[in-house]
This record gives sequence, C-alpha cells and structure tokens, in this order.
Amino acid sequence: MQNREDIFNTLRDALVELFELDPASISLDSNLYQDLEIDSIDAVDLIDHIKRKTGKKIAAEDFKAVRTVNDVVEAVYRLVAPAA
Repeated sequence: MQNREDIFNTLRDALVELFELDPASISLDSNLYQDLEIDSIDAVDLIDHIKRKTGKKIAAEDFKAVRTVNDVVEAVYRLVAPAA
C-alpha cells in the first residue's frame, strides 16, 4: 500500500468485508456516515483493520476529522508514505 489507488482498493475491500457493503457504492466521495452508514463502533473496527494491514496505529483523534472515503485514504497515505 504505497500509493493512494492501492490504499483506496484495500480500503474498499475492507469496507465490503467488514460491513457487507456493495463495492459499487464506495467511491472517494462517499461519506462514511451518511452514504455508507458507518457508525462510531464501525469506525473503531475500521481503524483496527487499518492498523493490522499497515502495522501502524492511526490515532483516534486523527480519525475524528475523517468524513469521506478520500479522507481515510489521505490519512492512511500520510501514515505509510515515506517522509519527503
């Protein structure tokens, strides 16, 4: 998971696996809470899944500002991308 496209694909697969969502309903613009109906408990599960996939922990505070799938992709990208 080095680029945004890989992160999006992995995230989409996780959303399908964890929450039984239709892959076609997941886009970068999808709102996690309104469009995908992810609640706060689901968000914790998603954070845990990301941690297992990346080996890095996302701080819950960092996840509070996340609203869309793209926000998650960007948060994970910042986590795994080598510092420039």
